[in-house]
Amino acid sequence: MNAILVAGTASDAGKSVITAGICRWLVRQGLTVAPFKAQNMSLNSFVTADGCEIGRAQAMQAAACRIEPEGVMNPVLLKPGARGSSQVMLLGEPAGEADALSYADLRPRLRSAILDCLAGLRERFDAVVCEGAGSPAEINLRGGDLANMGLARAAGLPVIVAGDIDRGGVFAAMFGTLALLSAQDQALIAGFVVNKFRGDARLLAPGLLMLTALTGRPVLGVLPMIGGLWIDAEDSLGLAAGPAHGGAGNGAAMAGVDGPLRVAVVRLPRISNFTDFDPLAAEPSVLVSYAVTAAEIAAADLAILPGSRSTVADLGWLRGTGLAGAITARARAGRPVLGICAGYQMLAGVIHDEVESRAGTVAGLGLLPAAVRFGQAKVLRQCRGEALGEQVTGYQIQHGVVEADGGDPFPGGCSSGAVYGTSWHGLLDSDGFRQAFLRLAAAAAGRAYRPAGVSFQAERERQLEALGDLIADHLDTGTLGRLIEGGAPADLPFIPPGAP
Repeated sequence: MNAILVAGTASDAGKSVITAGICRWLVRQGLTVAPFKAQNMSLNSFVTADGCEIGRAQAMQAAACRIEPEGVMNPVLLKPGARGSSQVMLLGEPAGEADALSYADLRPRLRSAILDCLAGLRERFDAVVCEGAGSPAEINLRGGDLANMGLARAAGLPVIVAGDIDRGGVFAAMFGTLALLSAQDQALIAGFVVNKFRGDARLLAPGLLMLTALTGRPVLGVLPMIGGLWIDAEDSLGLAAGPAHGGAGNGAAMAGVDGPLRVAVVRLPRISNFTDFDPLAAEPSVLVSYAVTAAEIAAADLAILPGSRSTVADLGWLRGTGLAGAITARARAGRPVLGICAGYQMLAGVIHDEVESRAGTVAGLGLLPAAVRFGQAKVLRQCRGEALGEQVTGYQIQHGVVEADGGDPFPGGCSSGAVYGTSWHGLLDSDGFRQAFLRLAAAAAGRAYRPAGVSFQAERERQLEALGDLIADHLDTGTLGRLIEGGAPADLPFIPPGAP
C-alpha cells in the first residue's frame, strides 16, 4: 500500500498541517516520505528547482519530509484570477485558463498526469502522504473529482477525515461527510481526526464513542490547538491565523528603544504569496499587520505592496480606495515602501498588459523608473544574488516582466530613494539580507531596529518538529501506520443515505 489521504470536513480544517505532521512522524521512523496534493487552488505558491510552480503547503510538507520539493508533488495548481476563471498549471506549465464549467474539458488530461505522478512517488518513496482539497462531500463536484475520493478510489488509498472542532459542529460534519458518500467511497474512509481542540480531551469522550458506534470507524485522536503555529497557509483563510496576527514574533518585549518596527502589508483583494512576510513576523522587534486603510499605511514604518494574481485590477482597487495616494505620499516624504512582484509592477511608470487583464497600457504609480510588459510565457525560476553585503535567494512567478531604466540596484529589481521593488518572492527568507534591509528601512523611517539574530529556517524547523510531536503524542500512530501499510479495513460498514 504505502500511502494515505488526509481529507477534511471543510477548507482550513487542518489538512495541510496534519499532512506535514504525519510526514515528519514517518521520517522519524526512518522512512523515506513524500507529500502529494493532486490538485490545489492557491495563490500562495513556490518554484521548485525543476522549474515547476506548486503550492507553498507542499513545499512546506517536503521540508517536513527533509527532501527538496518537486513539481510531481502538486501536479495541478489552480490560480484564481480577476475574471471568474483560474490559470491551470500542470507540472509547471500553464495548461490554460478555465472557469468552473470549462474546467471539465481539461480533466482527462489532468487525471492521467495526477495518477502518473502519484504512482511514480509511490515507487520512489517508502510512504506518500496525500492531502485532499476542500471536502470530499462536495457531492455536486464528485463526478469530476481529482483530489479527494476520486483520487482515493483510483489509487486505492485509505482516507482519514479531519474536522475543525474550534468552528463547532464537528461531529455533525464528520458523520455527514461520511453519510453523503457512495458505498464505494465510504469503503475507503477509515477514521477521523478531531483538530484544534481547546480544553480537556476527556470531555469529548462520550461524543467520540458515539461517533465510532454510529459509523463503525475509530477516532484516531484529538489534536490540541497550538498557539503561535503558522506554516505556509494555503490561502487567505489563513491570514488571520498567521504570525502577522499574533504569532511568535509579534511581541514588543525585545523591540528596539522606539518600540517594534511597524510593517503594513497592503491587503490587496487578490493578494498572493503572503507567506513572503512570515519571516518579518518571526522577528521579535517587528510588528506586521495587513492594511486596508490609508491611515494604517501612513502610520507604518515600512509599507509593502505584495504579490497579486491580477496586477491591473488590484492597482485599480488601490486607486479607488485612496490607498494609492497614501503610498505615493509616503514615497514623496522619503518613507520606505517595498513592492514585491505585482507590487513592484504597480510602482512602475507604465504597465503594458494584453495578457492578464487585457487592459492594454495602464499608468502605474510612477514611483520607480521602470516599465512592465506582460508576456504569454510565464517566468518560473529560482534566483540567487548578493545585496546589502549579504547573500539573498528567491524565486520568480510572473507573466509581467519589469525593465528598470535607472535607479539603484536591488535584488530582482531596482530602488529609488526609499522605494524598493523586486520581482523575487521569498527574498526575506534570507536572514542576513532581511535584517540588513530592515535596518535600512528603519533608518529611512527614523526608527531604531535591533536585529535579534533570528534564523527563519530554524524557526520553520522548530514548527515542523512541533507538528511531528503533535502526531506522535495525540494520534493512534499504530492504527495510522497499519492504514498506510495495509489500506482501509475490508469490513467498514455503509452509513445511509449515501450518494448515488
